[in-house]
Amino acid sequence: MNAENQGCSERLVTAAYVRQGAQGRRAHELRLRALLEQGKCPEDGWDESTIELFLHELAIMDSNNFLGNCGVGEREGRVVSGLVARRHYRLIHGIGRSGDISAVQPKAAGSSLLNKLTNSVVLDVIKLAGVRTVTSCFVVPMATGMSLTLCFLTLRHKRPKAKYIIWPRIDQKSCFKSMITAGFEPLVIENVLEGDELRTDLEAVEAKIKALGAENILCVHSTTSCFAPRVPDRLEELAVICANYGIPHIVNNAYGVQSSKCMHLIQQGSRVGRIDAFVQSLDKNFMVPVGGAIIAGFNESFIQEISKMYPGRASASPSLDVLITLLSLGTSGYKKLLKERKEMFSYLSSELKKLADNHNERLLDTPHNPISLAMSLKNLDETNDAAVTQLGSMLFTRQVSGARVVPCGSVQTVNNYTFKGFMSHANDYPCAYLNAASAIGIKKQDVDVFLKRLDKCLKTFRKEAKQEKSINEISDVNTDAEQLED
Repeated sequence: MNAENQGCSERLVTAAYVRQGAQGRRAHELRLRALLEQGKCPEDGWDESTIELFLHELAIMDSNNFLGNCGVGEREGRVVSGLVARRHYRLIHGIGRSGDISAVQPKAAGSSLLNKLTNSVVLDVIKLAGVRTVTSCFVVPMATGMSLTLCFLTLRHKRPKAKYIIWPRIDQKSCFKSMITAGFEPLVIENVLEGDELRTDLEAVEAKIKALGAENILCVHSTTSCFAPRVPDRLEELAVICANYGIPHIVNNAYGVQSSKCMHLIQQGSRVGRIDAFVQSLDKNFMVPVGGAIIAGFNESFIQEISKMYPGRASASPSLDVLITLLSLGTSGYKKLLKERKEMFSYLSSELKKLADNHNERLLDTPHNPISLAMSLKNLDETNDAAVTQLGSMLFTRQVSGARVVPCGSVQTVNNYTFKGFMSHANDYPCAYLNAASAIGIKKQDVDVFLKRLDKCLKTFRKEAKQEKSINEISDVNTDAEQLED
C-alpha cells in the first residue's frame, strides 16, 4: 500500500492501526528488497505469506494480468482453467525468448525477474554447497539427461570435427542416451576394480585420446554421484588430462549438490585442470517435482552459449518450484538438511553392516562413495538363481522404494550398445548386491523401517532354504533306503 492509499485508509480506520498495519507490510517488503538487492538465498527461510506476496507482486507485472489488457497475438498468456492459473500463481508467460532461455521478455517483466532471481539464488546455493568459484548457472526445464544433451550440442559448434565422447562407464540409461540423442558415439571406458570399488581407468582414457586424436573427441563425460560399488570418477585427474589435450569436460553431477565430497571434486577439478560445465537435477538435490536441472560452470560466456542453444521459450515451473523451496528453507535450512543427510549416511552404513553380518553377508567397502551403499547378496545368489531379483520384488511390494537389487551377469542393450553385467557398472562384478542411498530428506524412520523389512525378507529366504535342505535330506535318506532294500 502506497502512502496515498494509506492516507485514505486512515479516514476509515484509526490512523494508529493503519500505520501499525503498514509497518507489518514493511517487514515483508524489506525481505523482498534484500533479495532484489543481493540476489542471494536468505539466511533464514521466509514464511509462506511473504513468498506468496512476492509471487503475486511479480505476477501483476506480466501483461496477461494487466487490468484492461487487450491481447491480439498468438501467445497472450490465456489460461482457461482458474485452477491451472492459481497453480502457477498466474505466472503464465514462462521464461526466456525464442532465441535465449535467459533473455528478458517484454510482455513478462515479472516472469523475467523470477528467472533472473532464481538463477542468482541457485548460484549462491551451489557456492554454499562447495563449488565456490562457479561463475554462472541457469535453471533449465529439462531433467539431467536432456540438459547434458544441450551441453553436447553446444560443444558441437566449437568442435565440428569431433564425433566421439569418452565416457567412463556408469550403468544409468539417461546419461548414456544423452550422448546418443546429441548424435555422438560414446566410447565406453570400463572401470577398474580396486578392492570392492569400481574406479576410473585413467590410463584407458588417455590411451583412447591418443589413439583417436584429441580433435576427434567432443569431450570427456564424467560422473560424480552414482550407485555403489561404482564411486565418483577421478575428477581431478580427468580434468588435468582434458586440460593437457585441450578437450572439453562435462560432469554429470545428478545428485551431487547434496554431497560436500562431490562438490569438492568439482571445485578441485576446476582448480587443477578443466571442467567446462556440470549438470545437476533439481528434484534430487532440492526436493521439488521432477522436470528441471541446473547447468553451471566456471566460464560465464560458455554457460550463456548453452542457454542460447535452447530453442524457444521454456516453462517457468521448475524455476518457480526451486525458488519457493529455497526461500522457504533459507541457507540455514538447506545446511541443516545437508548435515542431516550426512548423519543419516553414517547411521545407515553402521546399521546395514550389522544386518549384513547377521546374514553372513558383507557391507561392501566403498569409502569414496558419499551417498550410496551396497551390501553383498552372495549367499542368496548361491542358493537360488532367481532369489536376488525376487528379493527386489519383495521389497517393492513391501513399500520399500529406491533400493536396487543387482544380480550377476544381466545383459542389457541400450540404443544398439550391449552392456554385460548391466546395473553393476562392470562386465563381471564379483557378487550380486543390494543398493541403498542416504539422500537429502531421508529420516531415521526411513532407515529403520527399511532395515526391518529387509531383515524380514532375508529371514524368509533363509527359512525357505532350510526347508528345502531338509526335504532334500529326507529324499536322500529314502533313496539310500530303497537302494539297500534292492
